[in-house]
Amino acid sequence: MLSVNNIEVVYHDVILVLRGVSLGLQPGQVITLLGANGAGKTTTLKAISGLLKTEVGKVSHGDIHFEDRRIDRMGPEDIARLGIVQVLEGRRVLEQLTVEENLEVATYILKQRSASRKDLDRMYAYFPKLKSLRHQKSGYISGGEQQMMLISRALMAHPKIMLLDEPSLGLAPLLVQEIFRIIRQINVEEKTALLLVEQNAIAALGIASYGYVMENGRVVLDGTAASLRENEDVKEFYLGFGALSQRKSYRDVKHYKRRKRWLG
Repeated sequence: MLSVNNIEVVYHDVILVLRGVSLGLQPGQVITLLGANGAGKTTTLKAISGLLKTEVGKVSHGDIHFEDRRIDRMGPEDIARLGIVQVLEGRRVLEQLTVEENLEVATYILKQRSASRKDLDRMYAYFPKLKSLRHQKSGYISGGEQQMMLISRALMAHPKIMLLDEPSLGLAPLLVQEIFRIIRQINVEEKTALLLVEQNAIAALGIASYGYVMENGRVVLDGTAASLRENEDVKEFYLGFGALSQRKSYRDVKHYKRRKRWLG
């Protein structure tokens, strides 16, 4: 369904950010990109959604295909119309619009440019809290409520693939659990494929079937979610247990920070 083939991404024709990234996504599948800040995860999403063009970035090598159509040379609005919608990191809401008006904005890319009551009710079924807030200005609702609204807004466009960038960022643990439960429910009920960028590796691997680990603009490890959960390097660097729990000295801690076995 989606094929990212050995892409390199540069900003301003100078700054090389991605170095030969490849990944694939099947219909209805959930995959996750794991990695530290600056690894290139968000840039990978923007390369797929076309938003690189808004930041003077481009795919300088390789290609991206969606349903056998090359999309890395297309604009973000055309890619969205094909069925790929990105939920940006940092909760980018239209603050002066109400919650319901924010949801209705998503229908602009559709041929039928008016939000149906059925679609709105479907969003409120996933996120009941939004129904009571539908006339509230979105700039005045909580961070968790904004995240629910943004996921709903993406769904209003009837995407085939939804790109989620750090949906748990800045949220309380219980709210993170609730949002990931609903994300999984959306995947099952809507058959929407999901590409999830997330630093909460435990939550991400809990709903994904496959994962990729990125370091310094490269994919350095990939595999099924089950195999990644059992991988000693992933346990140590991303899940917070494994060899980490056995360290006994400061020297070991310094060694841990330097060591990246998979890059050796």
